[in-house]
Amino acid sequence: MNDFTTVSQRADEHEAKMSRELDYLFVKSRLHSLAEGDLSAPPSASTLMKGNPNARMSMVDDPRLPKMPDKPTLFDFFRLRFGPSAHLLQSARLAMKNGVGEKVVLACLLHDIAIAGFIRSDHGYWSAQLLEPYVDEEVAWGIRYHQALRFFPDESVGYKYPELYLKLFGADYVPEPHIQEAYRYARDHKWYMTSRLITVNDLYSFDPTVKVELEEFTDVVGRHFRQPKEGLGFDQSPAAHMWRTINWPTRYL
Repeated sequence: MNDFTTVSQRADEHEAKMSRELDYLFVKSRLHSLAEGDLSAPPSASTLMKGNPNARMSMVDDPRLPKMPDKPTLFDFFRLRFGPSAHLLQSARLAMKNGVGEKVVLACLLHDIAIAGFIRSDHGYWSAQLLEPYVDEEVAWGIRYHQALRFFPDESVGYKYPELYLKLFGADYVPEPHIQEAYRYARDHKWYMTSRLITVNDLYSFDPTVKVELEEFTDVVGRHFRQPKEGLGFDQSPAAHMWRTINWPTRYL
């Protein structure tokens, strides 16, 4: 048994113990299981409830997570749902220091929110989709295509292929054809430089000792992020369901 399996099994045992002690039962999403290389069928609701017949499948706030406000804002998600955001905050501060426009500062602040709160794979596209109803079209476009541009240098703005990527992916890594096609499309687009500036101000090795407060960007967010009065997840936008999923990640349905 390897260390990963041991840790994973302990986590599952801990979750099962908590479920037995709670009034509601929680199950992992299929994506969570796939990320662990687990293709087995999850236990059915009836099987789970046999161990605690008085419990119900969760359709409520998960008591293991901080409770979100009834009308959550972008900053509420940063504080209560997103993982460590130092990279995003430092990238946005760098963009501000470099004197770029506020749209780019906002894009730098939000370019990796899918990684921080949702999923890594295709994170540029997921981040853009989360944001499209609430930001300028140029901001969402720039965030979407930074995913492809980060693999391709641009000497005109001093952007080199990140050394970190050589370590993470190997010197022999070649971006997949769909990434190369997205790069060619973005390279000829009128908003190319908006997306490119995200990669320029992206921090591929950020300083863990530097402290940046979210409140530094209150004014930028206030001017350029359309916060719905109903709260993110409850405004009936095409992306509202994604924010609800981040809010309630363990709801059964």
